[in-house]
Amino acid sequence: MDGTDQLYLSIPVSNGLVDYEEFYELSRIEYDRLLGSPQEAARFAEQCRRHEQDDRLIQKPGWNRGTPV
Repeated sequence: MDGTDQLYLSIPVSNGLVDYEEFYELSRIEYDRLLGSPQEAARFAEQCRRHEQDDRLIQKPGWNRGTPV
């Protein structure tokens, strides 16, 4: 959670110039479920790494998108 009360999961990425995080929006129900199940959270994070959850990105990446680290 951040200062806006928006719920998310983040993964670290790198584009060769800088390391940063990508933030994927979650509903309250999803957040609670992932918080209670590390296995499910790991599966969701892996989907994010494979770009299968890009529709949830809070900030869309630019042309120089990083790769998961």
